Amino acid sequence: MSSNRGAPVTIHIVAGPTAGGKSAFALGLAKKLNGVVINCDSMQIYDGLHVLTAQPTEQDKREVPHVLYGILQPAEPCSAGIWQALATHEIKTAIENGQTPIICGGNGMYIKTLMEGLSPIPETPPEIRERANARQEEIGTAAMHEELKKRDPESAARFHPEHTARIVRAWEVFEATGKKLSDWQKESKNAPPENWNFEIHKIIPEREELYRRCDMRFNRMLDNGALEEVEDFSARLDSGEIPANPLLAKALGFAHLRAFLAGKISREQATTLAQTETRQYAKRQVTWFKNQL
Repeated sequence: MSSNRGAPVTIHIVAGPTAGGKSAFALGLAKKLNGVVINCDSMQIYDGLHVLTAQPTEQDKREVPHVLYGILQPAEPCSAGIWQALATHEIKTAIENGQTPIICGGNGMYIKTLMEGLSPIPETPPEIRERANARQEEIGTAAMHEELKKRDPESAARFHPEHTARIVRAWEVFEATGKKLSDWQKESKNAPPENWNFEIHKIIPEREELYRRCDMRFNRMLDNGALEEVEDFSARLDSGEIPANPLLAKALGFAHLRAFLAGKISREQATTLAQTETRQYAKRQVTWFKNQL
């Protein structure tokens, strides 16, 4: 079956908050439907912190094909547009091979981009992206959100004041193009093929169960070598092998485990802070998926 011939094609999307059980659901679905699991997580696409970003195990990968996991180096950029192009290629490949595409991940922006298309925003030059990240590091996300209100009030009103990635993105688009992100987004989009039908599976446990799963998963990560992984990654950062401020360093729990390794906080404090950070992130994801998807 080819996506270019107009025959209807079903693309499954398994979405929901972190630690909610998406990967296990997608794995089961792939077994039933001769599926290929296509990553839709902005951290799992990177190589370097496989355990901390909860990437599929080697056993999972042996059971069904998994693609777009650990394919980028830590310093490489990844945006919704870059991911859309990669995912579209993998979807078409799966269809051509007679397999079922199953998108799995919690990045709502990526999912919307795949389903609705993306406005033709030019790629941001690396030096402007670096300037935007440096500005965020200097003044913090809340202050950057206030700056964005003056430049692009419409985008600022849509973003949570602590959603660093989106605020930095809107800031850098204005810096690079002199045009608001909200204005770019009103232009016509590169929509997916008309015969692609998206079937959404939202995996959203009850709040208490979700928070319990967040805490348990972080403990399991520590048991499976997350601390050693962070130690190795930190050494590569300190030596300059990985350039400063890579996106992957924003992985949940990384900063707290690194602070423990540097002797700044106890292991217990690092664990508690990482678990709290994960629960707060999961809560924001639940709100987004309930309202936006």
